[in-house]
Amino acid sequence: MSRIIDFSKFSSIKIGTPIRVDVMREKEPLDGRFLVGGANNLLVSPTPPPLVVLGKEFEYSKEEDRLLKIGGATKSGRIFSYCKKRDIGGLEFLGKLPGTLGGLVKMNAGMKVYEIFNSLVDVTLLSGVYTKEELEFGYRFTNIDEPIFEATFEIKKGFDYTLLDEFTKMRQNQPKEPSAGSVFKNPDGDYAGRLIEAVGLKGKRVGNAMWSEVHANFLVNMGNASFDDAYSLISEAKSRVLDEFGIELKEEIIILYS
Repeated sequence: MSRIIDFSKFSSIKIGTPIRVDVMREKEPLDGRFLVGGANNLLVSPTPPPLVVLGKEFEYSKEEDRLLKIGGATKSGRIFSYCKKRDIGGLEFLGKLPGTLGGLVKMNAGMKVYEIFNSLVDVTLLSGVYTKEELEFGYRFTNIDEPIFEATFEIKKGFDYTLLDEFTKMRQNQPKEPSAGSVFKNPDGDYAGRLIEAVGLKGKRVGNAMWSEVHANFLVNMGNASFDDAYSLISEAKSRVLDEFGIELKEEIIILYS
């Protein structure tokens, strides 16, 4: 089974073209395909590798044996609403962090010290079920290279509204235009946004893509930006920061091209 996804509408940065994508209805290997979640940290070229998405069979939240089990295709907003309604704490940041469960777990998504691995118990992959302790993970990183069909979390009673207010304030300094979130990971002891601004690229525009004037590590779409527009700015930032500071910026977003 397959479907057409127009990434100029589907992705958070609103860049891309209509592309035929396979739909995975049951557990199966990727076989060279790239698994797309909510496309909130993706920049998709007109010629990406073969793509696949999880079907609605993997979209659910349920409680079993005092644990919370969530399907890999479940959107962060639905997880947030489920937890808020049932007074479950630990995942409040998902109210301000778009994505699907699989992608959020794969990149250990979070805000500051609040990360999804903090309350993770295990993940279900094609090759089996793995506890958190059996996985390698760190800042915006895991060693998971298979589809995440399900993840299990501790149920911590007490949804924290104070944390929710804190996360809302964190998002106030982010641009309103379409973006894919932070383009680069923060290097040790520094900030990618500071480095991009320091080399004079804050507000730099190519075509309809621009390094945001609100937060320099956000690449924003000012209206019908192309993949080439965006990729040009990303390449320039990496080159300029390396030349001037000797620091190699590493992408937090995923760029899909073949």
